[in-house]
Amino acid sequence: MSARTLMPGPLVVASHNAGKVREITALLGPYGVEPVSAGDLGLPEPEETENTFAGNARLKALAAAQATGLPALADDSGLVVPALGGAPGIYSARWAGPEKDFTVAMQRVHDELQAKPDAVWRGYFVCALALGWPDGLCDTFEGRVDGLLVWPPRGTRGFGYDPMVQPDGHVITFGEMEPQAKHAISHRARAFAQLVAACLPR
Repeated sequence: MSARTLMPGPLVVASHNAGKVREITALLGPYGVEPVSAGDLGLPEPEETENTFAGNARLKALAAAQATGLPALADDSGLVVPALGGAPGIYSARWAGPEKDFTVAMQRVHDELQAKPDAVWRGYFVCALALGWPDGLCDTFEGRVDGLLVWPPRGTRGFGYDPMVQPDGHVITFGEMEPQAKHAISHRARAFAQLVAACLPR
């Protein structure tokens, strides 16, 4: 079954994370879509009770779509470190604590890897995007980008774990990249490309 087409007009970005909202807005800009964030609308953040990125993205998209009567786009993303059994994974934001301080989260990844002498310092970002509709229809798309985990973190651009991840084929971290360079290769951009191909009119 093909995905439903998203026409120009308002779209709720079901996130209270300003960095994510900024990136999604930049990616949607050329398509005549008018993003408005869940935070600006005063929508509560639903509890993320699923055990996959795609499941949590669907949950957030449908909650926002049904609360507003508008289509809603949700992102669930995070860092997966195989040497840590897949952690932090879907708990990536929780590792940053109530203050959403990712220096704390990056330090925890570092400390847990340091505690494993044979750990391979590699990981990958996953982004699941879900486009939900008030009638309950929802399409999901997933992107991934692999890289080296570096210490100390480098760069002040991006957000989250970006300063700790040097994507394969590059000599700088996501935290050191210009936004346009990051948007060209990121996990979010890869998921977004699938969404564009499936859901945006051409």
